[in-house]
Amino acid sequence: MLVAPDSPDRADVRALLTEHLAQMHATSPPDSVHALGPVALATPGTTFLTARSPDGALLGCGALVELAAAGPGAPGHGELKSMRTAGTARRRGVASAVLVRLLAVARERRYGRVSLETGSQELFAAARRLYARHGFEPCGPFGTYVADPHSVFLSLELAADDAVKGLAQDPVQDPAPSPRACC
Repeated sequence: MLVAPDSPDRADVRALLTEHLAQMHATSPPDSVHALGPVALATPGTTFLTARSPDGALLGCGALVELAAAGPGAPGHGELKSMRTAGTARRRGVASAVLVRLLAVARERRYGRVSLETGSQELFAAARRLYARHGFEPCGPFGTYVADPHSVFLSLELAADDAVKGLAQDPVQDPAPSPRACC
């Protein structure tokens, strides 16, 4: 599996993101859908990655969006967006591989924290378990979010010595799937 920067405008990626957005709109009220489409994922300050099989088939995607720092000299803050695994690739470690690579990018940028919003419904339980396995903990709304019963907010504090602890493992170098990967 190769996890690398890619364009959200590629046909196969657009199809996966369209499926993602359709599912979000089918399961959440309109004001509670925060998933991004291809245009928003191609903006400056956004790193968009895909996971692909050796033959180039799209397995999944995810993005890291740079948020405004809390103040001058404060460590940066990133937000995970549009994490999605193709239905045929689920339970093969794709989401973990994309997440680990996005967290490595956040560490390279010296972010102090990475946060995300996901759904509170049962549909999102596997995603919440994935994030918990990677150290994310519940937090309050961040950025422009407001409290919402359909949303769960999670955050991971990034320590300067995470790489020394082995938490910045690059999935491109170690593609073994996790047996508990969710999506």
